[in-house]
Amino acid sequence: MTDVSALFQPLTIRGVTIPNRIAMAPMTRSFSPNGVPGQNVADYYARRAAADVGLLITEGTVTDRKGASNDANVPRFHGDDALAGWAKVVKDVHAQGGKIAPQIWHQGMMRKPGTGHFPDAPTDSPSGLTHTGKSVLPVPTTEEVWDMVQAYARAAGDAAKLGFDAIEIHGAHGYLIDEFFWDVMNVRTDRYGGSLPQRATFAAEIVAECRKQVGPDMPIILRFSQWKQQDYTIKLAHTPQELEAFLAPIVAAGVDMLHCSQRRVWEAEFPDVDGENGLNCAGWTKKVTGVPTITVGSIGLSSDFAGSFRGEGSAKAPLDDVVRRLEKGEYDMVAIGRALLQDPEWAKKVKEGRTDDLMDYDGKALATLY
Repeated sequence: MTDVSALFQPLTIRGVTIPNRIAMAPMTRSFSPNGVPGQNVADYYARRAAADVGLLITEGTVTDRKGASNDANVPRFHGDDALAGWAKVVKDVHAQGGKIAPQIWHQGMMRKPGTGHFPDAPTDSPSGLTHTGKSVLPVPTTEEVWDMVQAYARAAGDAAKLGFDAIEIHGAHGYLIDEFFWDVMNVRTDRYGGSLPQRATFAAEIVAECRKQVGPDMPIILRFSQWKQQDYTIKLAHTPQELEAFLAPIVAAGVDMLHCSQRRVWEAEFPDVDGENGLNCAGWTKKVTGVPTITVGSIGLSSDFAGSFRGEGSAKAPLDDVVRRLEKGEYDMVAIGRALLQDPEWAKKVKEGRTDDLMDYDGKALATLY
């Protein structure tokens, strides 16, 4: 049996010590009517805090830009009612000894007009262009983009006031920040456009403005991905050098940890450089930036998440390679998604060596707050 002790070592990021290296990956659940998380949501997170999950990263919770969400059951991170719900989540997680970070989210052009908490609100974008380059919306002014930046900062400030332990900024998967990264969707000619490092300015300013709100001791995590849900084959950076240049402005802005989203954690990010068994995205990100990283992508399962949206399951899979790479220091934490969504005690079972008790993933789990 694999020695999993590396998963259960503490990790200190800025002013916070996380009890182990397991994070719960953020996963949209849509169980918050009118954007307000209730006791069922608090219980959902608290169960995992009680069962050896080191850091809980919440489902995406949206900023106060009215066009930030496409689903009125996705939680808000603004308004007295929603913030009171999140305060209860924090209280219950802390009562179990857990650490928790909200994932601050804006869907950008993935949000279709007429949807979400404010159906009449306009949809935000970098340049009003779809991922195919079609112009469908007005180009936001520089001042409007700055308010998008400030919306993340306002949410970060509220997270600090509510007692969260860290924040995660959602910069992945073809949502707003990732749309600014993407040259097809961002053709701006102001400071937010240009080369890939220049297109990272939006994210860098968000990190810097969030830091002003949360103070010097609260960790700021940013999640990014090479792939986009609009096109799984896209890559922002094609070489380690391009990856380093892309992330440099975000690192300079003061990000504490980078959460590197892959569909399949076992895939080498740049196989032409170091082979098919080379470093994955989190490994290369840590190597070129020196910043601690979280790896994620089908850990503990045999297939990626795409099938889960069609109701498909996935067989459980060994953790040997993931743990070996963690031991070598290729990355610093592992984020568990569907396996932990289905089974609140997944981390506890791994810690206790009860791997026979781990379950195959059932696609129906998306409909339940286990």
